[in-house]
Amino acid sequence: MKTVKKFLENLANQNVKLWLEGERLRCKAPEGVLTSELQTQLSNRKQEIITFLQQANLKREFKENLIKPIERNGNPPPLSYAQQRLWFIEKMALSSNAYNMPLTLHLVGKLDYVALQKSLNQIIARHETLRTTFSEINGTPVQIIKPSFELELPRKDLSGLTPSEATTKLQQLFQQENELSFNLEVDPPIRAQLFQLGTTEHILQITLHHIASDGWSLTVLPKELSAIYTATLFDKSPSLPELPIQYADFAVWQRNYLQGETLESQLNYWKQKLQNLPQLQLPTDHPRPPVQTFNGAGIPINIPAAVTSKVKQLTQKQGTTLFMTLLAVFKVLLSRYSGQQSIAVGTPIANRNRREIEGLIGFFVNSLVMYTDLGGFPSFTEVLNRVKQTALEAYGHQDIPFEKLVEELQPERTLSQNPLFQVSFAVQQEEILKPSFNLPNLEVGWYEGAGAEMTVRMDLELHLWPVGEEIKGFCAYNRDLFEAETISRMLSHYQNLLSAAVETPQRPMSQLPLMTGAELEQILVEWNNTKTDYPTDKCIHQLFEEQVEKTPDAVAVVFEGQLLTYSQLNSKANQLAHHLQTLGVKPEMLVGICVERSVEMVVGLLAILKAGGAYVPLDPNYPTSRLHYMVEDAQLSIILTQEKWQHHLSDTKASVICLDTDSEIINQQSQQTPENQVTANQLAYVIYTSGSTGQPKGVTIPHQGVVRLFSNTNYVQLEPTDRVAQVSNTSFDAATFEIWGALLHGAVAVVIPKSVLLSPQEFVNYIKQEKITTLFLTTALFNQLAYSIPEAFSTLKHLLFGGEAVDPKSVKQVLEKGAPERLLHVYGPTENTTFSSWYKVTKVAEGATNLPIGKPISNTQVYILDSNLQPVPIGVPGELHIGGDGLATGYHNRPELTVEKFIVNPFDKSQATRLYKTGDLGRYLPDGNIEFIGRIDHQVKIRGYRIETGEIEATLTQHPTVKETVVLAREDNYGNKGLVAYLVLESEILEVSETEQIDKLKHYLKQQLPEYMIPSRFVLLCQLPLTPNGKVDRKALPAPDLAISASTEYMAPQTETQKVLAEIWAEVLGIEKVGIHDNFFDLGGHSLMATQVVSRIQQAFAVECPLKTLFETPELASLAQKLEKYLAASEGVETIAITPRVKDGNPPPLSYAQQRLWFIEKMALSSNAYNMPLTLHLVGKLDYVALQKSLNQIIARHETLRTTFSEINGTPVQIIKP
Repeated sequence: MKTVKKFLENLANQNVKLWLEGERLRCKAPEGVLTSELQTQLSNRKQEIITFLQQANLKREFKENLIKPIERNGNPPPLSYAQQRLWFIEKMALSSNAYNMPLTLHLVGKLDYVALQKSLNQIIARHETLRTTFSEINGTPVQIIKPSFELELPRKDLSGLTPSEATTKLQQLFQQENELSFNLEVDPPIRAQLFQLGTTEHILQITLHHIASDGWSLTVLPKELSAIYTATLFDKSPSLPELPIQYADFAVWQRNYLQGETLESQLNYWKQKLQNLPQLQLPTDHPRPPVQTFNGAGIPINIPAAVTSKVKQLTQKQGTTLFMTLLAVFKVLLSRYSGQQSIAVGTPIANRNRREIEGLIGFFVNSLVMYTDLGGFPSFTEVLNRVKQTALEAYGHQDIPFEKLVEELQPERTLSQNPLFQVSFAVQQEEILKPSFNLPNLEVGWYEGAGAEMTVRMDLELHLWPVGEEIKGFCAYNRDLFEAETISRMLSHYQNLLSAAVETPQRPMSQLPLMTGAELEQILVEWNNTKTDYPTDKCIHQLFEEQVEKTPDAVAVVFEGQLLTYSQLNSKANQLAHHLQTLGVKPEMLVGICVERSVEMVVGLLAILKAGGAYVPLDPNYPTSRLHYMVEDAQLSIILTQEKWQHHLSDTKASVICLDTDSEIINQQSQQTPENQVTANQLAYVIYTSGSTGQPKGVTIPHQGVVRLFSNTNYVQLEPTDRVAQVSNTSFDAATFEIWGALLHGAVAVVIPKSVLLSPQEFVNYIKQEKITTLFLTTALFNQLAYSIPEAFSTLKHLLFGGEAVDPKSVKQVLEKGAPERLLHVYGPTENTTFSSWYKVTKVAEGATNLPIGKPISNTQVYILDSNLQPVPIGVPGELHIGGDGLATGYHNRPELTVEKFIVNPFDKSQATRLYKTGDLGRYLPDGNIEFIGRIDHQVKIRGYRIETGEIEATLTQHPTVKETVVLAREDNYGNKGLVAYLVLESEILEVSETEQIDKLKHYLKQQLPEYMIPSRFVLLCQLPLTPNGKVDRKALPAPDLAISASTEYMAPQTETQKVLAEIWAEVLGIEKVGIHDNFFDLGGHSLMATQVVSRIQQAFAVECPLKTLFETPELASLAQKLEKYLAASEGVETIAITPRVKDGNPPPLSYAQQRLWFIEKMALSSNAYNMPLTLHLVGKLDYVALQKSLNQIIARHETLRTTFSEINGTPVQIIKP
C-alpha cells in the first residue's frame, strides 16, 4: 500500500483537493475524477489522512508568521477592522444599545459574593479587551488599554418580593440595564450586577459591549469564571493556561497580514462575486425608517424529528452540511417572498482559526456574504449545489473582514439598513449556545425568565441548532418593519418548503409548495367564492327591453334639457337598428360610433346592440391619425357619427351614417324590436386602450361580461329611483357602468355636458341640481374635486372611484367634510369589464399611504401569483390575475398578445377557463382584502434598489402642501437614471419660492424615506396632465429642467466656512479641488475618512460636529450651512487663541497641509514640484559674513526652517532640531 503522503500526492496530481474544517475532512474534485475505487480508498484511509493533515497544518502554523505580542511602548494600538466599524456606528449614535451583549446566569445554592467579585476582576485583569476604552488621535481611532481595575458588582435584594413580583421587577431591571449604553471613550466594555431572589438563589447579569466580545467570548468567560471562582474558594491558583497574546496583538497582526497579495487575492474574489449586488427587498408591514432601528422580537421555530431525519439524509446524500441544506431552503424562501433571483444572506463565522486566539475574549467573529443566483428555474438539488459552491468559496476567502469588504466595495450608503446584506442565517451547535460549566456548591443555568426587550441588528435573523433528533431555533426580526403574525407565517412557510424540498429535491424550487392546504383553500377558494345567480343567457339589449316593458314611461336618459323615456329610447334605437340591419349588420359585426356626449350617443349604442352588432367607441377629440388606425384595425365598414365630426372620418373606407342629417331615412324604419341571433357570449363592444407598442389595442367584451357587472352583484344595488351620472368618455369602459347600470335597472342616465365637467364648481352644482345619486370618478378627478370642494359628494347615494393608486388624504377630506352614503374604492382593468374588485371605505387609518381595492365582485375571481404562476402568501406582492364571467375574449386581431395575456387558468382542472394577467402588483392583507401596490412597469431600479414609485407618491401626498404628485424614473443627458417628482401644490403656499418649497419637501422626505428613495429632481406644475379617460398622462409630463440635473458642476467655495471645509475634504480625499455642490461620498469618501473629516472640522472650527451630520448632509454647501448654525448657536463663538505647546519631548504632529505634502513626497510623486525658489539680484558692496549670520538668525527664529519629518508607528511627526 502507498504511504499516505504518496497517496495524497497522487490525488493532488489529479487536481483533487483535501482540507480540514475543524475535525472534518473535506474534498473537492473535478467531475469524474473520484471513481468508486478512489472513494472507497478515501473512506478507508480517512482517519489516517486527517491525522496527516493535522500534523502538516501544525508544522505550517509554526512556519507561518505567528501572531506575536506587540511591543508595549506607550503608543496606543489600532482597532481591528471589526472594532473600527462598531466604533464608527457608535460615533454616528446609530446603535443605541444594539451592541450590548448580556450574559445572565441563574445560580442556586451557596454563593460566595467576595469570591465571585474577585473572580470577575481576575478575568478583567487577564483580558485587556475588558479594560480597553477607545479614543481618536489625529482622527484615527485607537485602543486605550487601562491598568487593571476593580469592577463593582452591585447587589440588589429582591428576596422580599413574591415570585411573580420578583419576575416583574427583574424584567424591569434587565430592561433598564439593556437600555444603558456604553460610552466607549470612558466606560470599560463590561458591567455586572447581582440580584438576590432568596438566601440560596441569585441572578448574575454580565453585560459586555460587542466591541470587546462575541458569541465565542460568551463561552470563554463562564468557563474562566468557573475555573477562577473554584480556585479562589479553595485558595488555589486557577488552572488556566497563560494567554499567549492579547486582542491588541491580533488587531496589529490583522492589519499587517491583510496587505499585498493576501489582500489582493481575497478582494478580487469578493469584488467579482458581489459586483452589482442587488438589495434584498422583502415585503414589510411598515415602511423602512430613514435611520435604522434595532427594536427586535423573536419567534421560535421547531422542526420535528421526522423532517430533521430527512434533512440529514439529503445532506449526507448530496455531500453537503446541515448548514448548507438549511440555508438553501432559506434562500428559496427569500426568493419566493421577494420575487428576486439573486439572494445575499449574511452568516457569522467564529474566525477563531488560529490557536493563539482561541482562549481570548474579544471581537473576532466575521460576517460572510453568501450570495447565490437562483435564476434559470433550478431544481432544489441544483439550488443546494449552488449554495454549497457559494459556501465553500466564501470559506476559502473568509480572512477578509466584513468591514474591510464594505470599505473596498463602497456599496450605496444609506442610514436605513446594513450594507451588503440585511438578513442573516446561522446554524449553531447546541454546546456553543449552552456551554457546560459549573461553580462549586451551586447549580448553574441560563436564566430563562422574561428578559429585556430584544435588540436586532438586521431586518431578519434566523438562528437554528440541532437538539437531539430535532432542529430548534428562533427568528429575530425588526419590530419596526414586521408584525409578529407575518414572521410566524414566514417560519411556517420555511417549514413547508423544507418538508417539500427533502421529499422531492428534484422538483423545481419555484414549484415547491409554500403554503399549507388550509392557506391555499382560503386564498384560492374561500376568498374567491363569489358565485351568484344572474341571467347568464341574456344580452344587454334584451334586459333593457324587459325594463321597457316594466316602466315604459319612466325617464331613461337626460341631456341638457332633452329627455327620452324608456319607450321613446327603445323606439328610436329600434329604428336605427333596423336601418343598420339593412346595411348588413349582423352578430359580432363591429360598428363604429364617433359621437359627442348626447342623447343620440345613447340611442346609437343601444341600436348597434339591437341590430346584433358590437359597438366600437371612437372619441371625436382623438387625433385623426389615431381614429384612422382604430377604424382600420377594427375593419369597420359602418360608423355612426354627427355631421360636425364627419370630416374626421372622410379618409376611411367605412360607410358613415350621420345621426342628425340622416335622421329622415332612419325615422322611416319600424319602431318594432328587430330580431337578431346574438347570444350572451358574443361581442357587445370593443374598446381600444393604450398599448406598449405605441398603438392602441382593441379589447373584445361579450354581453355576459356586462350583464354580470350589474345583475345580482355584491358591490352596488341600483334601483329605478337612481339617477346615474354619465361622466366618462364612451371610449373609457366606465361608461359601461354609467349607461347600462342605469338602463338595465329602470334608472335615469344623466349625460353630463363636457363644458360642465371642465369646471369643478359647476360640476358639483350640476350633481345637486340633477339630483344625481350614483357617480363614478377616476381617482385623478376624485382627488381634484376632493381637494377643491370636499363637500361635493354629500348628497350622493353611491360614489365609486378608482383607476389609479389612491391618495388617502383626499379620501379623508371627503369622509370628514361630506361623505356619500356609500363610498366605494373600485378596481378593474378594461379586460375584465369595468370593475373586478371593490372596497367600502368607512374610515382612513392615521398615516395610511394606501387604501385596499377590496375583494372580488360577484362572479369574479382574483388571484395574486408570482412570476411562476404560484399563489403568493398574505403580505407578499404578486401580479393580479383575474378570472370569471367578466373576462374579455381577448384582443381584436392580436392572437399572440391574447395568448400572452389571457392564460389558461392553472386552478381549473378542465383548463376551459382563462385568467387575465393585469400587469398590476398587489398583495393580500390578513383580512382577505387586496392592497394595490402599482404597475409592474412603474417599478423602477435605481442604484441597485428596486423601488415602487407609488410608495414615494403616497409619502409626498401626506405632506400638507402637496395636492397631487407623480414620481417617474427618468434619465438625464448623461444616461444616469434618477427619480423625478412632479408636484401640484396647494394654492395658498404659492407666495413661497419654488426653491424653498422643494427644499422643505426634500427635508420632509429625508425624515420619511431611505436616501435612495428621495427624488433627485422636483418639477412643480399647476396641474397634472390627464388623458381623455381622466387618468394621469405620464407621457405628457415635461422633462425636468436640465439646469437642475447639472447642479453638480464645479462651483468654487464662497464663504470662509465653505473654503475651510473644501480644504479639509481635499486633504482627506487626496483630490485637487472640491466644489460647493460636491457630495463627500460621491467623491470617494467612506466611513473612516468621514471620521477624519469630522475630527478636523472640530479642530478647525472649535465646535462639536457629530459624525452623523456628515452622513445626513454630505453636500459641502449644506454641511457648511449646518456648521454655521452650530457656530452661531454655541456660546463661545470666538476662536480659541493659539497657545505655545508644552515642550515635553514628544514630537508634534504635522499640520493637515504638511501631511498632504508628506504623503506626496513619500509616494515619490512630486519630484521637485514643491521647491519654492526666492532669487534676489544684489548690486553693491555685500558683507558675506553678515548675510550668513542673518540667514541663520531667521532659521533660529522659525522652527519650521530647522524641522525634518519622520514617522512613528506609521504617523508622520515633526522633528525640530536645535
